[in-house]
Amino acid sequence: MAHILIADDDEMVAELASEVLINAGHACGWVTSGTAALKLLAWKRPDLLLLDQDMPGMTGAKVLRAIRTSQQLYDLPVMMFTAMSGPEDEQQALYQGAQDYIRKPFDAKFLIWRVNQVLRARAERPKHMELQELMQREAGQFDSIGPESRRIF
Repeated sequence: MAHILIADDDEMVAELASEVLINAGHACGWVTSGTAALKLLAWKRPDLLLLDQDMPGMTGAKVLRAIRTSQQLYDLPVMMFTAMSGPEDEQQALYQGAQDYIRKPFDAKFLIWRVNQVLRARAERPKHMELQELMQREAGQFDSIGPESRRIF
């Protein structure tokens, strides 16, 4: 079971997607704005964010940018979830850091399949660590024993 957050200004679509994912065995909730999504993400990190690309106020693209530049959320899996249907929109979302792109209206089975694909890909990666710690590990500032044995330069 994964914890999934949906950010979509269309409450009916968000509720329907939430019900589909809950019936598939996931814990799911939704918010109706990009600002609300970021506030909730600061409090609780889900396993996946379904993010509407075209919301009033703070757009999905701005939310995605904030996530990708956050030390705590940079590696959060995000699927853009939108009625925009041009190939340029999909390419732009993937370029900005989304793992996948689902068009609305959506097919329930297809949504579940795509969500499970993204979750499966994430499950094969190491667990989340703060960006600063990751960068220190990549730079060799930790030895193999663990973070408690940091070298000081």
